[in-house]
Amino acid sequence: MPKMKHFFMLTTIASLLIFAIGCSADKGSGNTDSSKKGKENETHKINAIGYTWSEPPAKDGDGLKMLNEKLNIDYDMQFVPESEYNEKLSAVMASGDIPDMIAFRSQGPTRLNYYKFAKQGAFMPLDEYIDKLEYKDYIPSHVWEAMKVDGKIYGIPTYYPAYTLTPMIRKDWLDQLGLEVPTNFEELKEVALAFTNDDPDGNGKKDTYGLVLGSGLSPDYSFGAYYSGSWYHKNDEGQYIPGLISEERKEVVEMLHDLYADGAVTPDFALMSHDDTNKEFYSGKAGIYYGTQYGMSDPNMETLVEIHPEAEVVPIPPFKAPDGSEGYPFEIGYLGLVAFSKADVGNTEKIGKMLEILRLGKQFIPWEERNPDHQDFDWLNGIEGQGYEMEDEKAKTIDKNNQPKSYLIDARGWPETPAAAEDWNSYKTPQLIDLVKKFSEMHEGIEHYADPTAGLISEVDMDKGADLSQILTNAQSKMIGGEMPITDWDKMVKEYLSKGGQEVIDEYNEAIKENNREGIWE
Repeated sequence: MPKMKHFFMLTTIASLLIFAIGCSADKGSGNTDSSKKGKENETHKINAIGYTWSEPPAKDGDGLKMLNEKLNIDYDMQFVPESEYNEKLSAVMASGDIPDMIAFRSQGPTRLNYYKFAKQGAFMPLDEYIDKLEYKDYIPSHVWEAMKVDGKIYGIPTYYPAYTLTPMIRKDWLDQLGLEVPTNFEELKEVALAFTNDDPDGNGKKDTYGLVLGSGLSPDYSFGAYYSGSWYHKNDEGQYIPGLISEERKEVVEMLHDLYADGAVTPDFALMSHDDTNKEFYSGKAGIYYGTQYGMSDPNMETLVEIHPEAEVVPIPPFKAPDGSEGYPFEIGYLGLVAFSKADVGNTEKIGKMLEILRLGKQFIPWEERNPDHQDFDWLNGIEGQGYEMEDEKAKTIDKNNQPKSYLIDARGWPETPAAAEDWNSYKTPQLIDLVKKFSEMHEGIEHYADPTAGLISEVDMDKGADLSQILTNAQSKMIGGEMPITDWDKMVKEYLSKGGQEVIDEYNEAIKENNREGIWE
């Protein structure tokens, strides 16, 4: 569904939603005190709705029966394809039959819905329960801030690694040329040119180059929050601004322009997809790319090692910025969130069951304990031989219909720290395991910047953000490629501001002020 249709839908259902919230609240407030508290052995009916990218489990699977028996509940989880979720959720919320547990994504139209529905009173404030959650302190403070609407927490976040994609480099090439991992932009330029001109792979051919760049200016070679697209800097009026229009970002574009002119950046980068850039790096053509702890690819690394058996890749730590800061931005830090219906306010027993549903999914089980000897792991995965089997000391799903975790609205365990996730255990290529461990060590040893706009809403950004970003990435791509002079930077910024960018800045800064936010280092 196009973006504007989402806004028209939200507008047209507004009155229906307010009516529905009233009905749900009436439904809850009609309970007596004893019925709200529930009887100890009462079986509570709990409805939930969430999105999925895959085939959902069967509605009558053994995993669901196991979940119902364990918690003494009657649980009904409605899974909706992610591409259809916002439209479906809007209709459900307007119907008056609001589910007890509702999932939202961290970005996009459903995130806007969370904000709007919370403001309209659809959800139960969760502040009084947060301190009792055993995983509460595992969740970064800026993520909890993103759960707030008008100062109250209405959602419990779903795990996603807090550390963003950051640059990495071929250490074996550095060693071959007698160079070190760069610590500033001058050293980076020196290394990138050496990778282009000095035969780092030792094959006697000039067939390598410095760094891989693709369409949309990805990867982001900012080497720190100071030069990134984060809302870090302020304009003359004291407003936070997006990094892509800052004078500091201009320095990165100038650097990439110089390297491109010297053949040290991917030719025709503006046409390169993510898959294309992966192929460039992992086929051994270039020496600098990006990676992270989570979501890397064994086949990619296997391809590189097959071509260059001696390949060693390591992270590039952040550069020290002119203001003294030295750290990368945080990733948004949560995949989504789960809200509870306001109709359940006061129903202590039922609320406890819903919190337990979340706890079951959020418990992080260490890799070495993911076997039949761990009772919770065995149960969540449907008992060895029924829901899963052990293969090469790792659990392999047999039938997700037999797994209670398949029915949970949130089944992503939240580790105590991102490093505690030990993501390297999900890989098998030794070189990739080593790289992911090094990423983990680097990120654990540095500070990260929390963007003050995280979790806040700008309706203009939701409506025009993609087009506005395109103005900036198109212009900066042309500057890097030499099709547009860098002296046109102010012209680019003026176009961005005049076509809605200033409204985006105004809306976010109003929300920042309203929510008493600021950019912080953690």
